[in-house]
Amino acid sequence: MKLSERWLHSLSLVGFFALWQLIAQVLENPALPAPTAVLVSLWRQLVAGELLYHLGVTLWRVLVAFAVSMLIGTSVGILMGRYRAADSALDGLLVLGLNIPALVTIILCYIWFGLVEAAAIAAVAINKIPTVIVTVREGARAVDRKLLDVADAFRLPRRRKLLRVYLPQLYPYLMAAARSGLALIWKIVLVVELLGRSNGVGFQLSTYFQFFDITNILAYTFAFAAIVLFVEAAVMRPIDNRISRWRT
Repeated sequence: MKLSERWLHSLSLVGFFALWQLIAQVLENPALPAPTAVLVSLWRQLVAGELLYHLGVTLWRVLVAFAVSMLIGTSVGILMGRYRAADSALDGLLVLGLNIPALVTIILCYIWFGLVEAAAIAAVAINKIPTVIVTVREGARAVDRKLLDVADAFRLPRRRKLLRVYLPQLYPYLMAAARSGLALIWKIVLVVELLGRSNGVGFQLSTYFQFFDITNILAYTFAFAAIVLFVEAAVMRPIDNRISRWRT
């Protein structure tokens, strides 16, 4: 990101918070606390340690569900993209999985497996796996077979062929699946925690909702959004830039 773009990005955020502060001061309504009040509440929760605990629990669930959904979704997506018979056999199930509401999956997992951690992780992963499959399947279909034939002609070892020829063509699709996956998993995990867990950001939001505590709701929202932005800037974007170097 260029320096001018960073300034514009920062300026837009500053302008948003300034406008929010102004509106909150004019309205003086408890339903719209000022950003300064939200930041004070966020700091108090941070010092007390409660915020870090619940954020840590939520992040752990996100990480596990993300790893499971990417592993299964990538494997099935490559299988369906490479073999027409597998694609025909699994396409109906894929369409069904894409269209079942997340709320239904969460409720069913809790009923079938109980209000346990495994049910929460399974509900999140089941909702994400179909979208990973769709993206990776398209990537597998777009792989240049001629390059694979060249690799076979030069008798490249299977491992080197996979790492140097096949996967680099699949990387953009894997990154698209990963980014969209994180965006979806963040949201589903909160719903899972709200409905059936006794800790995590979603559980805290549910608790504050019962007391109409908007300030703390926004404080947890800010903290969660900050984590999401950090992961995108410090993890996803550098990985994307690194694995895309071969295209430049």
